[in-house]
Amino acid sequence: MSLMLRVVALLLFVVSSQSWAVNSVKGVRIWHAPDNTRLVLDLANAPSHKVKRLSNPSRLEIELAGVTSLNIGAVTGDSPLVKRVYASRTPSAATAVVIELSFPVNDSIFSLPPSPPYGHRLVVDLKAQRAAVSSATVSKPAAVSSLPAQSAPQSTVSTRATGRNIIIAIDAGHGGQDPGAVGPKGTYEKNITLSISRQLADMINKQPGLKAVLTRTGDYYIHPNKRPDIARQKQADLLISVHADAVQNRKAHGASVWVLSMRRATTEVGRMLEQTEQHSELLGGVGEIIKDSANERYLAQTVLDLSMNHSMVTGFEVAKEVLREVAPIAHLHKKEPQAASLAVLKAPDIPSILFETGFISNYNEERLLKDSGHQHKLALAMFRAIKRYFEKSPPADSLFAAHKNNGRSVPTVMPTTQNRSTAVASSGSRTHKVKRGESLSRVAKQYGVSMAELRRHNNLKSDNILIGQVLRIP
Repeated sequence: MSLMLRVVALLLFVVSSQSWAVNSVKGVRIWHAPDNTRLVLDLANAPSHKVKRLSNPSRLEIELAGVTSLNIGAVTGDSPLVKRVYASRTPSAATAVVIELSFPVNDSIFSLPPSPPYGHRLVVDLKAQRAAVSSATVSKPAAVSSLPAQSAPQSTVSTRATGRNIIIAIDAGHGGQDPGAVGPKGTYEKNITLSISRQLADMINKQPGLKAVLTRTGDYYIHPNKRPDIARQKQADLLISVHADAVQNRKAHGASVWVLSMRRATTEVGRMLEQTEQHSELLGGVGEIIKDSANERYLAQTVLDLSMNHSMVTGFEVAKEVLREVAPIAHLHKKEPQAASLAVLKAPDIPSILFETGFISNYNEERLLKDSGHQHKLALAMFRAIKRYFEKSPPADSLFAAHKNNGRSVPTVMPTTQNRSTAVASSGSRTHKVKRGESLSRVAKQYGVSMAELRRHNNLKSDNILIGQVLRIP
């Protein structure tokens, strides 16, 4: 090697060593989820670290190379797993961040590169060991569940019709240290998705025959691959993931609905088949019969293919219903369901869709998505789409199926707070007399029904209505 090359190499080494050597902890953030805790160290530069796992008391000692200050900045958030977090000197005079624990945990520690709005991070994932949890006296975290059942009104469904609730898993995208997309005014996608998801869950839980479960009930992070697992644990009939889109083009706007791409899905099924421990989980009762042998692998493939085909057809049909309901209240970026390989859609046994509520990167849509009234309309559109689909194609053992077999539909508990000027006919049905300036779309919104329902209910061949015309309201 020439002298010049040696000098250049030495300079590069010195520069890289200096950039590595100087570092500082800017703060510590704690995010608690129902089954784990994530602790994030915000750092000035990429971290280099060593970990010691100590007992009496249980604690993690994370030695950070290049950090000389004992100041770890502000510590935000709390968790029943973490007693306290502080900086300390090790016997070798290095700086360490000490995480004192309530009881022994399983941990996973890794670094993340900058990703706006965050810089360099060292992530510490903590999960309580089962034996420790069962004997601990600390307060238990809230389980993933639906909104309070006591808020639901008394059902008006006849006791003659019996059947189980159809379970809808609602997945609020992102959460915790993952804010998702960020709008021009600083709005976080994770907050929009949770608000809309909660409103949708509330509507579903008020409807006899339906029940909602939320994959996350607060501001914490769940890995996208884990979200279908939560839906499966709750025996969900449908998973709907709520998001808000973002692109560099600020003019892009409108809602869209995504379903799983068959090409990628087939590949994912093949990979799942290689993971023999997932057979029983994916196949349900059939998995208890199918043995994991080369001779019978084709049978598992056939069952999974059938399950995947059913899930994808169902997801596509629900997606069309959602687009149909959203069209009157928001611009559609895509008028047909779009196919993509997204982690939250990859459960072969659960029909799944992903609803992009709009572009948070668009100034006008960021304002709309923050508006509680618009959020209510989006949630209501999803609710109507879900109810209509399961009225047409209910699971055989559900309350919806029992009513369909009896030639009746499940009475709707209309989830809206809007005032309605209704006229009640002697037969008990609702009617509306068209006034000057009203349109079919305006009447539909006033009564919380779709234009299509109004057309069908009144045998209308178009959207044209006349002043003084009396419309029957579904």
